[in-house]
Amino acid sequence: MRALLALAVMAAGVSLALPSFAQDKTNCADSANLTQSEMNHCAGLDYQAADDELNAVWAELRDRRGEGHSWDPILEAQRAWIAFRDAHCESVAAPYEGGSIQPLIRSSCLADVTEQRTAQLRDFLNEP
Repeated sequence: MRALLALAVMAAGVSLALPSFAQDKTNCADSANLTQSEMNHCAGLDYQAADDELNAVWAELRDRRGEGHSWDPILEAQRAWIAFRDAHCESVAAPYEGGSIQPLIRSSCLADVTEQRTAQLRDFLNEP
């Protein structure tokens, strides 16, 4: 149980680092007419959607595997993956440090890597 709490705290930390636009009505589908700030916001929304999907697949996997021998390696890998994801996307965004596009680069990377990890976790769901 402590392991799940630690994982939730790590995920929450990333979520808190992203800007909140709860009442924004940006039309992300109209990418040709967005400001840089709006594009950054839309990339953040894309990442949030990818993270929500990952968390749903993670919960299903946890429910199927439960605690125990077959779960422990998955949990360990997920913790390592979170550290990798964060470090990797920081390195991808680093060349844009101080630029207005850096949040878009970071959020896009987070979304892409998260979608890849979600597919990997889905593979675990298909195993016996």
